[in-house]
Amino acid sequence: MKLLNKKAIISGASKGLGSAIAQAYVEAGASVAICARNKTQLLEKQAELQTVAPVNNKIIAIPTDVSSPEQVQYLIKTAEQELGGVDILVANAGIYGPKGPLESLDWQAWSDAIDINLKGTVLQCRAVIPLFKKQKKGKIIIISGGGATKPMPNFSAYAASKAGIVRFSETLANELRVFNIDVMAISPGAINTGFLDEVLSAGPENVGDKFYQVSIEQAKAGGSSPELAADLSVYLASDAADGITGKLISAVWDPWSNLHEYYPEIAMKDTYTLRRIKPENCKKYEEDIS
Repeated sequence: MKLLNKKAIISGASKGLGSAIAQAYVEAGASVAICARNKTQLLEKQAELQTVAPVNNKIIAIPTDVSSPEQVQYLIKTAEQELGGVDILVANAGIYGPKGPLESLDWQAWSDAIDINLKGTVLQCRAVIPLFKKQKKGKIIIISGGGATKPMPNFSAYAASKAGIVRFSETLANELRVFNIDVMAISPGAINTGFLDEVLSAGPENVGDKFYQVSIEQAKAGGSSPELAADLSVYLASDAADGITGKLISAVWDPWSNLHEYYPEIAMKDTYTLRRIKPENCKKYEEDIS
């Protein structure tokens, strides 16, 4: 078991990708503290996980709004006490936020998306860092999204927040490298979750014709596998990935299963980051392929 005796906190774990990650962690041998805002769904997920958990492993559920500093502090403290420590934080909680042209959106709804997606991620990291520094080791895995690496018209809050947490993860990785704390971001792919249902319900008039049609095709095709992103999270949390930090990895497109083998070659390069391509590099690339 890749995560045997590991202890993890997983936010946004009551459904969707967070649920799949929690399932994968438990099956890999970890004890977990799962959190989400919906207490009923969270307790249902806890009961489900307890049916597959190894003997003596703990599954605890802590209802949490990650945009609340007080609730996040309580989450970290309670998880440490109940699990007997924390080795891994998976910051997954997030929302799509309002959809449509920026000038037509409700400002409070826009701000709420930033509070949950960006500030909520920062709060979780901020709260767990003192514990990780004290034990001189820890793993932080942040779930990004499609808006991080390309524009998403009509999803301005979501795109801004997801791009923000990727650059935040890269920055934090450099801050914490000397403390043996790894910080990684995951791009999970286009998964059929409640987010997709939101898009289809919103309609083309709010999300745009092109995105709406793409979403219909995604719904028909089945989307990317949440288990693939969950497996990547397990890999990054495992001892095999110790020292891998400061990168954004696509669960679908990047060759991550042997990342530990070639990471030393790319550790200090722009590979797998929110990189800015310079004109001279584009010219060299064109020469290389001509």
